[in-house]
Amino acid sequence: MIIAQGAEAILKKEGNKIIKERISKKYRLSGLDNQLRSFRTRREAKILEKLSILNFPSPKLYSMCDKSMKIEMEFIPGKLLRSQLDNNPVLWGEHIGKLVGILHSKNIIHDDLTTANMIVNKKNLFLIDFGLSFFSLKEEDKAVDLHLLKNTLNARHSLVYKDCWNAIIKSYAKHFDKADIVLKRLEKVELRGRNKSK
Repeated sequence: MIIAQGAEAILKKEGNKIIKERISKKYRLSGLDNQLRSFRTRREAKILEKLSILNFPSPKLYSMCDKSMKIEMEFIPGKLLRSQLDNNPVLWGEHIGKLVGILHSKNIIHDDLTTANMIVNKKNLFLIDFGLSFFSLKEEDKAVDLHLLKNTLNARHSLVYKDCWNAIIKSYAKHFDKADIVLKRLEKVELRGRNKSK
């Protein structure tokens, strides 16, 4: 059963398993398209494997086939955080900050941090959709990750955005020893964005 279809992939649910298949892009040259989809499939699987070793709250990888561009992973039941965040923005902000801090401490960039990619399961928070994720040592990449999160929170949850963001930053700093460096870089990233908009 197809449960979602985005720009990059189709998601099917079979029992307690999700099958993610990266779809072909007709506007790309066939060889380049296959190479790119295969690379992203392998990279996502590698990140899910790493997260499983860390016992991080994310889907467990079952199998990967880069030839068919498919990943089989655990289905995480629950509600999307975007429908729950406004009820308790500080609590969920603390959860978000902790998880992003752990990711960044392991040099993993999610690159699509939105409340639509976070699932509330029995009062626990899980991150999903690591399709754009990658490994990076750069403070810039971590700052951009936070910048995207901040912007999506402001756009989707404007009434509770400030309380939630403050909770995120405090929790992030507790779980990532280089948080102060990244947050300073975030200020520069935001300044660039403001200068471009002028």
